[in-house]
Amino acid sequence: MNPAAELLVDDPIWLILIKVVVIFAIPIVITILMIWAERRIIGRMQQRPGPNRAGPFGILQSLADALKLAFKEDIRPSMADKWVYFLAPILAAIPALLAMAVIPLGGEVTIFGERTVLQVAEVPAGVLVVLACASIGVYGILLAGWSSGSPYPLLGALRSAAQVISYEIAMGLAIVSVVFYAGSLSTSQIVEAQMQQGWFALLLAPAFLIYLVSMIGETNRAPFDLPEAESELVGGFHTEYSSLKFAMFFLAEYVNMVTVSALATTMFLGGWAAPWPLSQIGDGVLNTGWWPLLWFALKLGACLFLFIWVRAALPRFRYDQFMHLGWKVLVPAALGFFVVVAVIRVLRESEGVSPTHIMIVLAVLLVIVVAISFLFPDRAAPQDEGPPVSGSGYPLPPLDLKVPDVPVRRSVSATSEQKPAGIAGGTRRGATRSVGKADDSASSAPASSPKEGGDGTV
Repeated sequence: MNPAAELLVDDPIWLILIKVVVIFAIPIVITILMIWAERRIIGRMQQRPGPNRAGPFGILQSLADALKLAFKEDIRPSMADKWVYFLAPILAAIPALLAMAVIPLGGEVTIFGERTVLQVAEVPAGVLVVLACASIGVYGILLAGWSSGSPYPLLGALRSAAQVISYEIAMGLAIVSVVFYAGSLSTSQIVEAQMQQGWFALLLAPAFLIYLVSMIGETNRAPFDLPEAESELVGGFHTEYSSLKFAMFFLAEYVNMVTVSALATTMFLGGWAAPWPLSQIGDGVLNTGWWPLLWFALKLGACLFLFIWVRAALPRFRYDQFMHLGWKVLVPAALGFFVVVAVIRVLRESEGVSPTHIMIVLAVLLVIVVAISFLFPDRAAPQDEGPPVSGSGYPLPPLDLKVPDVPVRRSVSATSEQKPAGIAGGTRRGATRSVGKADDSASSAPASSPKEGGDGTV
C-alpha cells in the first residue's frame, strides 16, 4: 500500500464528507468560470468585447444564463419515454463528476489537525475508473436520443455515440502507453513516477499529442462538435430537452472537459508536482503543503485554454474526415507507439542492454516506417476525365446546359388619356401593361378584312 492510500484509510467521516463536497463543487465552479472565460477569450480573438454587462467584466453572465435555463418551461414530448427521458441527463452528468474522485489534487496536507492527502479515493486501478466513468456517459447520450421519440435526436445520438466510442479507443491506447511506462495503474504513483523520471508529455510525446486530439473529440468540442449534422437545424441528441434537463447536458459537456484536462495533467504534465525550475528550489519545498494545489490549477487551466484556442482557430470537420482521423490515423498511431514503448520497457529491464542499444532499435524502427511509407505512397489525386458521374445512380444534368435568353418585352408608357375607364382606379403598372397589350393587338390587326368594306363597314 502506497503512502497516499495509508493516509486515506485513516480519514474520519467528517473529513471524507468535506472532500466529497469540495471535489463535486470544483468542477461546477470551474464550469461557470470556463463558460465566461471562453466567451471573453474568443471575443478578444475575434476583436469583439464578449459579455460585458452582467457584473464586472461580464463575469456574472454565466450565472444569468443558468437562472434563465432554470426558469424556462420544462417541456416533455408526448411520444417520449417518461423515465428514460428524465434519467438520461443525470446519467450523462454524474459519471463525469465521479471520475474526479481518483484524481490527486495535491500531496500531504493537514486539515483541522488531521493528516491527509488532497484526494478522495486512492484506487489501485484509478486510471480504469476514469475510463469507465467516461464510457458510462455514452449511455446518457444514447438514451436521451432514443427516449425523445423523434428521429432527429436519435440520429444525433448515434453520431455522438460513434464519435465518443471511436476517440475513447485512441485515448485508451495513449493512456496504456503511460501506464506501461510508469508500471502502475494508480494515479498517485504515476505522478510520483514523473517526479523521478520527468514529465511523460516529453518522454512520451506522441502519446501526449494523441491524447490531446482524442480528448477534444471525446468531449464533442469544436472542431469536432458533430452531434448535429450540417443539413439539420436541430441540436442533436438533446433537441427535445429544455430547462434544467438541457442544463444538465450543458454541465456534463464542461465537466467532461475538466475531467479529461485533469487526467491529462495527472498522466502527462506531472500532476500536482511543480515544474522543473521551481521543483529545485529549497530541496522541493514547493512540492509540499498547499503549493501543489496551485501547480495543479495552473496546468489544468492550460489544458482548458487549449479547448478555447482550438475552437477559435480551426474550422469544423466533416463527419467522414473526423472518423477517418480517429480510426485510420490516431488508433494505428497509438497502437504502434504502444509497441515501441513495450520494446523500450523490455530492453531497459534486460541485462546488458545500454541506452545506445535502445537508440539503435528506435532508429531501425524509424527506417522501417519510412521505407513502408515510400513503398506504399498515397494515391495521387484523380485526373479530370470528363464530367462527374453521380455515385447514387441518379442522372446528372448536362454541364453545358444553357438557359435560353428571354426576349425583352417592348414597354409602352401609358398616359392618363390612354387608360381605359374600367381601370382608372388601378395601379400605374397594371394600366401600363393593359394599354401595352391593347396597342400590340391594334398594331398587329390588318388594315381591312374580306368581310369589311373600304371604310371599315361589314
